Amino acid sequence: MASPAVEIEVESRVIRISNPDRIYFPPHPMLKNGATKLDLVEYYLSVGEGIVNALRERPCMLHRFPKGLEGEKVHQKRLPGGAPDWVETVELFFPRWKRTADELCVTELASVIWAVQMSTVEFHPWNSRRGATEIPDEWRIDLDPGPESSYDDVRKVAHVAHEVLDELGAVGYPKTSGNKGIHVYVRIEPELDHKGVRRAALAFAREVERRAPELVTTAWWRKDRDPSAVFIDYNQNARDHTIAAAYSVRGLPDGRVSTPIRWDEIDDADPRDFTILTVPKRFAEIGDLHHDIDDHVFDIAPLVAWADRDDAAGESTPSEGDAE
Repeated sequence: MASPAVEIEVESRVIRISNPDRIYFPPHPMLKNGATKLDLVEYYLSVGEGIVNALRERPCMLHRFPKGLEGEKVHQKRLPGGAPDWVETVELFFPRWKRTADELCVTELASVIWAVQMSTVEFHPWNSRRGATEIPDEWRIDLDPGPESSYDDVRKVAHVAHEVLDELGAVGYPKTSGNKGIHVYVRIEPELDHKGVRRAALAFAREVERRAPELVTTAWWRKDRDPSAVFIDYNQNARDHTIAAAYSVRGLPDGRVSTPIRWDEIDDADPRDFTILTVPKRFAEIGDLHHDIDDHVFDIAPLVAWADRDDAAGESTPSEGDAE
């Protein structure tokens, strides 16, 4: 029998949570009692300021698990039906399918909680905002370990990336990916389209690779990558490519969360320690480590110059259409 619905007040909104006792995360050594739909709601309420800051005004794809993690996973671009009229959206055009979709565009915490009511576990925003969806204002550095590399290798590459960012005068905001890697976000001037930002991101990745060739690969084709190297996935800056937001829960059995960390935490922070059970206390103690990202905007012109230099040397940018 379904458990009775509960009503959650979120600022000026009241949201009805159906089946609050439905198990989303079964028992796990790191999540001994598992977690219910209501537990997930309470987690997102506890980090509300952080998750809204990460999603605000961005088109957002939802990863939904209508029957919990042991059921089907739904990658949903289009806003689920039945949304209240206060849930805001942005219309996007997808050339591959020659159609449009209205994606969730978070402007308040209630929209996040409504999405969780609709079985959303993960939130994957674009790196642009709805006022200019084709012009990113966020550059994303995705450190993705190869099948034979370790998280310690990811840490080492993060330090090299930090060194390059410092030399450029760019302020990077790191976070655990919530899985095996590390993400670093940099706020940028919204001037280039997605292809331009992707090209600049590749130039940065190549510079990191030059400084740590034994640790890093930028090889586009998986077959050409050293399996013990960390791939800097510059393609996460391509149009309609998204990664889990800061404070987004991941659809993993241990209830792991993609969590902002300080640079001085890189060597000691273990991604497995950041879960829906532990992150609320951390957030209550230190707040949102990405709260001031909009105050540190970087002009990526130096990266464009690096990209021009690489092109002149015959290191062209792979086409997005050449992806595996």
